[in-house]
Amino acid sequence: MVGIIGGSGFYRLLDDAEMRTMHTPYGDPSAPLALGTVAEVPVAFLPRHGVDHEFPPHAINSRANLWALREAGASWVIAPCASGSLQPHVRVGDFVVCDQYIDRTHARRDTYFDGPEAVHVSAADPFSPLLRTHLIDGCRHLGIPVHDRGTVVVIQGPRFSTRAESRWYSAMGWDVINMTAYPEAHLARELCLSYANVSLVTDYDVGLEGMADVPAVSAQEVAAVVARNNERVRDLLFSVIPRLPADPDPHCTTALDGARI
Repeated sequence: MVGIIGGSGFYRLLDDAEMRTMHTPYGDPSAPLALGTVAEVPVAFLPRHGVDHEFPPHAINSRANLWALREAGASWVIAPCASGSLQPHVRVGDFVVCDQYIDRTHARRDTYFDGPEAVHVSAADPFSPLLRTHLIDGCRHLGIPVHDRGTVVVIQGPRFSTRAESRWYSAMGWDVINMTAYPEAHLARELCLSYANVSLVTDYDVGLEGMADVPAVSAQEVAAVVARNNERVRDLLFSVIPRLPADPDPHCTTALDGARI
């Protein structure tokens, strides 16, 4: 099964789906899972913000969301999300298949291992290289402008960055910014799920050097760009899902090897 986590403005994927309410040891996920198939591949869709966008980024129960997808049978998780660009060459409408993240969140429940057992899971390569390759190839096949690597800095939200913060992130060489890729990515790794982030660039962040006229981003602007690009996200997912291998992803199935003390 392939799990899809929909971001801002992307609340529905399957036209004919069975809705399944899930309960987990970590509380309820953001919404019932929508279960169906794409080219005979089982798919579970979950809108991370809820069906009516009722969960702001800092209030998303990511532990319940990932746990519910795994309990439903997912072994692959593709996670599109709206993101701001921190570099002039990363343009609005581009897709970025990130290979690294910077965590600037705080107080989020970001592990399943709260003790008494000590488990330290490597985050050196936080996104599945295999799944990233399939997504990059899918973008290129469809003619979607794609960056085949990038660092996403994840901020706490729900506020957007100040200009000073944005200039700092940009000066560090980070590529895109959003509010949800962490702890989602690491929780997926702790569950040995093959996870990849696809950042859909909706705006230029406010601190880009040489782009002093960049206006402050608004939530309405982000939603409008996502709505215009939802069809491309769907095309990418419907292209990639049938091509994913039946065999497990070794990068992810071995995530807990050597992690326990």
